[in-house]
Amino acid sequence: MRIFLDTANVEQIKHGVRMGVVHGVTTNPTLTAKEGNADYEAVSKDICALVPGPVSIEVLVEGVEPMIKQARLIAGWASNAVVKVPATAEGLEATSTLAREGIKVNMTLCFSLNQAVLAALAGAAYISPFVGRMDDNGSDGMRLVEDIVTVYENYGFSTEVIAASIRHPQHCVAAAMAGAHIATIPYNVLIQMTQHPMTTIGISRFLADWQRLAGK
Repeated sequence: MRIFLDTANVEQIKHGVRMGVVHGVTTNPTLTAKEGNADYEAVSKDICALVPGPVSIEVLVEGVEPMIKQARLIAGWASNAVVKVPATAEGLEATSTLAREGIKVNMTLCFSLNQAVLAALAGAAYISPFVGRMDDNGSDGMRLVEDIVTVYENYGFSTEVIAASIRHPQHCVAAAMAGAHIATIPYNVLIQMTQHPMTTIGISRFLADWQRLAGK
């Protein structure tokens, strides 16, 4: 399973890339606004230049033709730009056109297996089931990830599954166990994944033992 960062914070992305574990980014207007930057295009291009893998950038319009038009612009921002399109009837139509043109689409806001199957049939490169939001509404978000992976494997679909709306490290464990190709996670979850109290205790003990030995 690969790890993407779900953020528009450039410093967080730089750190993740330096760690050697972040291979892509997913972002959206909400995340960009959170960083206080209104220039969506400039921020997106900066992120694409930092990341070795795909960067999913969301369309900001509705309607088939407006989405297609904006998606073509976004795809031209960088060679690793991927266009995020909502999992709707209009989104499917736009995705079908874009896929035929060789533009990679990440179908986002997926909450059902039906949406995921249709996304694969339309030619989406990625599907993003929103695990945390489903959990918030009383559904089993990770079960959906598992079901999508199973169906995709049954039929040989090439669409990759991105476990999205990740809330905590255990979600990442569950995504890996479910066979998700990618988990896109907030920066704080990435940092939490690196931490364990026994590791911290072990380091302290090793350093203390060495200091005692050096003192002698």
